[in-house]
Amino acid sequence: MLKAGPCNLITDVDGLKVGNASDSKLKSGCTVLLCEKPATAAVKVLGGAPGTRETDLLEPHNTVEQVNALVLSGGSAFGLDAGSGVQAALREKGIGFEVGTQRVPIVPGAVLFDLLNGGDKDWGRYPPYRELGHDATQSASNDFMLGTVGAGAGATVKGLKGGLGSASSILESGVTIGALVAVNALGMVTIGKSRHFWAAPFEIGNEFGGLGLPHPFPADAAEIGTKFSDATRDANTTIGVIATDLVLTTAQAKRLAIAAHDGYARAVWPAHTPFDGDLVFALATGTSGRTPEVAEFIDLCAAAASTMARAIARGVHAATPADNDPFPVWRSLR
Repeated sequence: MLKAGPCNLITDVDGLKVGNASDSKLKSGCTVLLCEKPATAAVKVLGGAPGTRETDLLEPHNTVEQVNALVLSGGSAFGLDAGSGVQAALREKGIGFEVGTQRVPIVPGAVLFDLLNGGDKDWGRYPPYRELGHDATQSASNDFMLGTVGAGAGATVKGLKGGLGSASSILESGVTIGALVAVNALGMVTIGKSRHFWAAPFEIGNEFGGLGLPHPFPADAAEIGTKFSDATRDANTTIGVIATDLVLTTAQAKRLAIAAHDGYARAVWPAHTPFDGDLVFALATGTSGRTPEVAEFIDLCAAAASTMARAIARGVHAATPADNDPFPVWRSLR
């Protein structure tokens, strides 16, 4: 049996901190995951409409194997500027990949589309995401809020507000795995018209309401619910990070990212559509000093899926209402 870490956040993985920066008028923001020491990283994209920064360097055959930070941002392609703000903040602290006398912070990132969510996007010549990225880096800590914050500040799913979610799991071996995700899916996170989350089988305690699965299953459970009939039909993408304190190769990290995508499929129906840019970064901090045996790595991959599914549900469960929202929050459902 898995148990949640002390904070039930990705920062239960030793060596990580998270910072959020949001703009309520903009209805958008960004989230940065900082590595106290460079961490082995990989990425897997399974959605059909991704927006990314510096993801090619994460392929196992390329030279730079470790990163200093990862960025999740709203703003669609405009939000890619958040990575520059994070990079600037890290450079100010002398953090980065050493090249001669220079240090280059390695900051891959991904964005979601939240431009049609009722926020004021009339930002003038330059979008605000570079400054948001800098602010998020300065605020990074072990504890952080979920729901309508950071990259999840303007997120939506079918029929509900989305949000920023996180969860952690501790394996029987003592290994920790954590997930961080901005939930902005084309599909649904609840079963039919019920309040029950698709991620219910993996819930630990009452971390997203404790409702379990509906019984009997509603007749509309298998219906394909998407934003296609809504004004926000193109406003999608779920972007996340799965992290562990094990020592992994870049190839193993990529396999972990692939496994974490199963958490998307267990928590969102449908997932990985042509109108989602669904992506998972994987991080291995190596702070445990341990490399996994084959059986432990299989357990780790399974825990990656369940932990990610829980994080998705927690993000939607924690969303809070604001003026001009296109959808209600989960807590308003009856």
